[in-house]
Amino acid sequence: MTRAKESGGRRIRGLDAEQRRELRRRQLLESALELCATHGYQNVSIEQLCQHAYVGTKGFYEIFASREECYIALVRWISEQIMAEMTEHLAAAPEDPAEAERTLVAAFAHALVDDPRRALVTFGQASGVSPAVERLRRANRRWAAAFVRDVWRRSGAVRDDADETVDRIAIGLVGGLFDLVADWLLADDPAVDALVDDLGAFYAVVRAGVAARIGPE
Repeated sequence: MTRAKESGGRRIRGLDAEQRRELRRRQLLESALELCATHGYQNVSIEQLCQHAYVGTKGFYEIFASREECYIALVRWISEQIMAEMTEHLAAAPEDPAEAERTLVAAFAHALVDDPRRALVTFGQASGVSPAVERLRRANRRWAAAFVRDVWRRSGAVRDDADETVDRIAIGLVGGLFDLVADWLLADDPAVDALVDDLGAFYAVVRAGVAARIGPE
């Protein structure tokens, strides 16, 4: 077996076939992020994506079966980045629970609005695109709610054996946080500090209510 075959076939510009495919996928996702954030998913065609990414239409269909599949991959790609960032922030959070939660709320805001395209694509425009996209959005919210519940457990705000009421409240909290970010995106001259303050105030009210109602006995 030749060296070229072992590494995935003929190499072009130092990349084998699988590496070239991954490069095209990344180019398409980056173009989808830019175009969908600017024009909206419904107004972006496969041809526009390919032209912007410098990828042929044939190359697109070798990676994605449809425009919707590309959009789902984009939402998942952004979501995975945010999840990884928030997990890192949680691991490095201060020991003081109140300070840790303020730090995490600020990190959540910056994860979305330092590059507003992330927020526009993941929930500003994703609603109503398709049932498959909506299922992914709901899965992301459940992940975020589980993250919040873990933070509450660590800080002692709720018991380890708290029932599913806590999960429903956490999902409601996450939805409210997302709505505040969505409103921020529509502001004429949005200030990140003001958004962080609003998110922190909303989070604090919900957390205090949970701690008073379902907290440790």
